[in-house]
Amino acid sequence: MVYAIEQDRMLIGGELVHASGGEFDLSINPATEEVIGRSPRGTAEDVERAFAAADAAWPAWAALTPSERGARMRAFGEALRARAEDFLRIEVADTGNTITPMRGDVGHAVDSLVYYAGLIHELKGETIPATAENLHLTLREPYGVVARIAPFNHPLMFAVARTAAMLAAGNAVIVKPPETSPLSALLLAEVAREALPAGVFNIVTGPGATVGNAIVRHPGIKRIAFIGSPQTGRAIQRSAAEVAVKHVTLELGGKNPLIAFPDTDPDIIAAAAVRGMNFSWQGQSCGSTSRLLLHEDIHDAVLERVVSAVAGLRLGDPFDPATDMGPVNSRIQHEKVLSFFETARHDGSRLMTGGRKPPGERFAKGFWVEPTVYADVKPGMRLWQEEVFGPILSVGRWKTVDEAVELANSTEYGLTGAVWTHDIRNALNVARRIRSGHVWINGCSNHFLGVPFGGMKNSGVGREEGIEEMVSYTEAKTINIMLG
Repeated sequence: MVYAIEQDRMLIGGELVHASGGEFDLSINPATEEVIGRSPRGTAEDVERAFAAADAAWPAWAALTPSERGARMRAFGEALRARAEDFLRIEVADTGNTITPMRGDVGHAVDSLVYYAGLIHELKGETIPATAENLHLTLREPYGVVARIAPFNHPLMFAVARTAAMLAAGNAVIVKPPETSPLSALLLAEVAREALPAGVFNIVTGPGATVGNAIVRHPGIKRIAFIGSPQTGRAIQRSAAEVAVKHVTLELGGKNPLIAFPDTDPDIIAAAAVRGMNFSWQGQSCGSTSRLLLHEDIHDAVLERVVSAVAGLRLGDPFDPATDMGPVNSRIQHEKVLSFFETARHDGSRLMTGGRKPPGERFAKGFWVEPTVYADVKPGMRLWQEEVFGPILSVGRWKTVDEAVELANSTEYGLTGAVWTHDIRNALNVARRIRSGHVWINGCSNHFLGVPFGGMKNSGVGREEGIEEMVSYTEAKTINIMLG
């Protein structure tokens, strides 16, 4: 069979290979439910092969000077940039994300490679004056073989941007792409094969239950990073701990609050609320501000504007630049979002717009749901407590600052938050009091290279996107030179 997307091999030890079992998984375009490609169904044996290749490759990679390693990383980035349109075509078809904002993903990936390539010289040890007669110093050494388990919402960006720090620190990498959107990783395999030394960058596709589990339980892979749900994150921690002592970074879910004070402009808050939901990738973003907490004085005015804006979003072909929102990523995700619609019918919340699969022949095939707003959502409701990872905005109201903070902190999550006000005292007071790892004041959604990103509470452990991430892929070694 001829597929729209031709790549069907993963990368192990510098070679493009099929899975050891010879089996494949089919990829489905979520907008049409058409099969568009296939990816190798990797096995535990493939993970072992990737580990052996990475373990053989990392010492030479780590032995390069910072300038040499940085140059290879920058060349990798330029090779990715040269194939940007190919990656874009694959990712839009394989994820359902809309084409206009997705154009930025390759650029973000390349920027991360360049950023960390320039930071390698900052991997420094210390000399410590612990005694007068001896010399005490520390070194930073790579773990060796590390792994990244990537999510489906931005497969290429996370496979590259979130491995840049690993490479900069001198490690060899194993990437496990998402099951439902693996195809861009197969093109990435071709680019990485040409740009990096054999074994330094490995890609093993396949189910999480086999490939992911084999990575997590491999005793030689002591450093793992994962982006996904809290349930899977906790399972990774448990499984990893059964076989070895491992350092695991987790960026997990969010039910993130946007708190709007009464001194703000309803038009501006409404626009921020819609932008913060990331409807262009169907709300499938851990950092989406999916709980809108409005002061009672501006509640009705903002809600009216939000509903109008969300109702006006254009659903359609993700390849059309005029499309505002495409389908959710998979059948499983579609069923999950629909289940929230069903729950909301009985919980006392008020449906303002959306809340269904869109009607019409054009949406009969595909994993479509309408962008949705619910009002009068309260802490006891599922819509308030659980991450949808879909295009549902929940709106609540507050009267006092203490009430706003209590509402913001009333879930198990603590990834992001936003505070909108012209009063800097209120802004800083609330920003400090909400238990979120990444807070915007009069902003939302933006990430900034060099600024650490990560969650509190059950939204994760560890920080990424800054120098802390690179250092976290090294271990400290202390050397005592006894001179006295």
